[in-house]
Amino acid sequence: MASLIYSRKPCSRFLCCRVIGTQLDVIAAVALPGFDAHGVGEPPSHRSPNMAASSVPSTAPVPSPPKRFLVLFDFDETIVNESSDDAVVRAAPGQQLPDWLRHSYREGYYNEQMQRILAYMAEQGVTEDSIRSKVEQIPPTPGLLTLFQYLQSHKQDFESVVVSDANMYFIEAWLERAGARHLFHRIFTNPASFDAQGRLVLLPFHTHGCQRCPDNMCKQVIVREYLARRQQERGGCPFQRVFYVGDGANDICPMLALGPRDTAFPRRHFPMHRLLQEMQDAGTEGLKVSVVPWASGQDVVDCLKRLEEER
Repeated sequence: MASLIYSRKPCSRFLCCRVIGTQLDVIAAVALPGFDAHGVGEPPSHRSPNMAASSVPSTAPVPSPPKRFLVLFDFDETIVNESSDDAVVRAAPGQQLPDWLRHSYREGYYNEQMQRILAYMAEQGVTEDSIRSKVEQIPPTPGLLTLFQYLQSHKQDFESVVVSDANMYFIEAWLERAGARHLFHRIFTNPASFDAQGRLVLLPFHTHGCQRCPDNMCKQVIVREYLARRQQERGGCPFQRVFYVGDGANDICPMLALGPRDTAFPRRHFPMHRLLQEMQDAGTEGLKVSVVPWASGQDVVDCLKRLEEER
């Protein structure tokens, strides 16, 4: 049986940080047509629609039917084309970290490592503006904005959610710059905000008992709880299909929460893709989801179009 022990490890760029050129001068240059360039706050949770017409006043708007599909996104190397943590490290003095800090990582405690890195950067005088600028300059993955445009134009059918082991400050900064924040119903990630001393304070998302996942986050727990809560909020109506777009090893555990009508989109040749192949070959118990690798967001769009036509 394929191994199911995963953790988020620091990228090799932490071990030898270097200047990486980007083809994207500013995200604003590729902001989605029709999207608010400034982004918006988190949309309010939808209440379960009351389907009894007699209970709805004639002057009240008619509730929209529940959306048919749920699309779950990772962030680093799924929405954006590199690790947001790596991008931010380039704001550090010399665009790299000292040896003592790079070597302080403990397996399975990546969030703890990033807390130390952000504290060090604050001590070195790295400002919020510098950090935000590095985040905003991260290019999207190929075809990602095409996928966003498709979901925006079919918003009556798709509910979109981010499930990421990055952090709220990085994710919202990037989505707001791209004009795509309002596309997402919820963002599940590690809390992060700047304190009065100008330090970006990062906290773990939650505690859990899963032995497969990093100490601060189990995405399977998040997905199972969200699906149960949304079904209750939707008056007992589950999503017809769930889609999960990811790339990393920590995107494997939530695959065990999905069923045979659902689809996993692992980024081609990334760890999630390789691990899913190994699990399929080994006949891993509990893995029921269909697997469709992607290299571009257009690959995901093409599959969604086919599945959306199925009733």
